[in-house]
Amino acid sequence: MATALQENTFTGTQESASAVIRVEDIRHSYGKRTALKGISFDVAVGEIFGLLGPNGSGKTTLFRILSTLMLPTSGRALVSGFDSIKQADEVRRRIGVVFQSKSVDLKLTAAENLWHQGHLYGLRGATLKSRIQEMLERVALADRAKDKVETFSGGMQRRVELAKGLMHRPSVLLLDEPTTGLDPGARRDLWLYLDELRMREKVSIIATTHLMEEAEHCDRLAILNLGDIVGLGTPAELRSEIGGDVVMLEAADPAALAQRIQEQFKIATTALDAKVRLEIKDGLKFVTAVAEAMPGTIQSVSISKPTLDDVFISRTGHRFWTEQEQQEND
Repeated sequence: MATALQENTFTGTQESASAVIRVEDIRHSYGKRTALKGISFDVAVGEIFGLLGPNGSGKTTLFRILSTLMLPTSGRALVSGFDSIKQADEVRRRIGVVFQSKSVDLKLTAAENLWHQGHLYGLRGATLKSRIQEMLERVALADRAKDKVETFSGGMQRRVELAKGLMHRPSVLLLDEPTTGLDPGARRDLWLYLDELRMREKVSIIATTHLMEEAEHCDRLAILNLGDIVGLGTPAELRSEIGGDVVMLEAADPAALAQRIQEQFKIATTALDAKVRLEIKDGLKFVTAVAEAMPGTIQSVSISKPTLDDVFISRTGHRFWTEQEQQEND
């Protein structure tokens, strides 16, 4: 990673040339409810950085702050050295934003959607026409330029939105739940395109998601829970923190089983979904020992390698809440 420094002539501060985005102790509250509790991280040039968390984790609030739609209660975010609060216009020139909700006009053609987007950023005439053609080719929709977007599939509409976000050649692309409403094939194609985009043009990408499999596509990610970062690193680094197998044991009385395991084997356990969960090296050998020590107690067993879900459980003591569970706990 580069270590050279570049002078920001607007703020008079020095920022790392390798960090196109710098988030410094961002905090935000909605009245008495704290949404962000001091978030800090950097994003390098050409990096895909994920904000992974369940509903209520704070990732949407952070996304709005980074896209200049909301002011933080305290802290700051820098994009290419420009402060998102004091120099919001400069930041907006350097970011492309694709929101979770659709922003394309379904009654316009693909080309017309990009035409209007280009006008917003001052593109005109031959320059605008050339850029529209370039972007439609980039997202493999050049042959559908004159077709109304309402005739497109969900995946194709999402590609038009990506093209809109990239019309002004931003150095940063912000994506909020980018694969919402897409089938598995369209999701895969989208992530392949994002990977190609950052490699070809060195665009830095921040994507929010609540899907573990999507987070695996990121170079690095921050795992958020209740406004805090509970994990930060590459997916492989985060998984390696578990340091062994993840064992799930089902029993008629999981609480009693958990207590017996802790007393006899001196291993920390977690009660999860009426099962006993624990992390240990050589899980198969351990399960054999438990079965011999407590015959007839265990009803079923699962042994797996750590996932990002396991990292979240290890850091928070619970899994991602579903929307229904979230509402029940609010």
